[in-house]
Amino acid sequence: MCGIVGLYLKNDALEGDLGRLTALMLHEMRERGPDSAGFAVYGAVEPGAKLVLLSKDGATDWAALAKRFEAALGAAADVSPLADHAVLRTEADGDAARRWIIEHAPDVTVLSLGQAIEVFKGVGDPDGVAARFGLAQRTGRHAIAHTRMATESAVTTAGSHPFSTGADTCLVHNGSLSNHNRLRETLRAKGESFQTENDSEVAAGFLAQAMREGETLEGALNAALKAFDGFYTFAIGTRDGFAVLRDPIACKPAVMAETDDWVAMSSEFRAIARLPGVEHAHIWEPKPAQIYSWSRAA
Repeated sequence: MCGIVGLYLKNDALEGDLGRLTALMLHEMRERGPDSAGFAVYGAVEPGAKLVLLSKDGATDWAALAKRFEAALGAAADVSPLADHAVLRTEADGDAARRWIIEHAPDVTVLSLGQAIEVFKGVGDPDGVAARFGLAQRTGRHAIAHTRMATESAVTTAGSHPFSTGADTCLVHNGSLSNHNRLRETLRAKGESFQTENDSEVAAGFLAQAMREGETLEGALNAALKAFDGFYTFAIGTRDGFAVLRDPIACKPAVMAETDDWVAMSSEFRAIARLPGVEHAHIWEPKPAQIYSWSRAA
């Protein structure tokens, strides 16, 4: 079933409340995805590259990994562990850093790469996942989050959402793509790297690759409408913006709301009902195959 939430702040004064409000929204989606959850928060832009890493067995020696990374890429790596995750900051090229870790650290999954994004996810009750990684205390401009009910695959942290393969770009997905295996091979031929068999990671890779080739987010989503076969509701984050897209049939639930201060979406209105000023919001169901997007300067 799964549940999606997304929150984009138009009012800078609310940035200190981003994590708290996102956690409130995520709480309302617990029943839609009780086995695992994850979130992506877009905070202040940092210099260099920032990668969020997951230890697949929870036993990764982060200090040893940092030393190997520094020797191979010739750039310092500062690693901050958090539970079975770690945030690695470096002046090395971000794409090269992600590629090196995927190829040389088989016990690690790269969850995100960029200058603003941080992705955290885990197995278990969504409220517990949010608490484990301090979602309520996080600040920033926008966030997307997901609760998962693994109906077609094992319950694993790596299989949980959000998914990200490109710098500061990620998505969460409610639905299923039927042609993801073919798309995965096409994207691999273009140099895209995948770490799971999840169809949502393919969707994230498709958007990231399109934008690497010069497409805007809207252009990439228009291309996705032609390329994807299946049913889906996507919430997408980039460094500067937020977007929502449903497939042409739109059989997966979604609702959106907007005020002067924020834009929000969720699989159910009860998540949006927790937001301040919702009584003054414009509320609607996003139309099939229509792109909704918001952005501002970084």
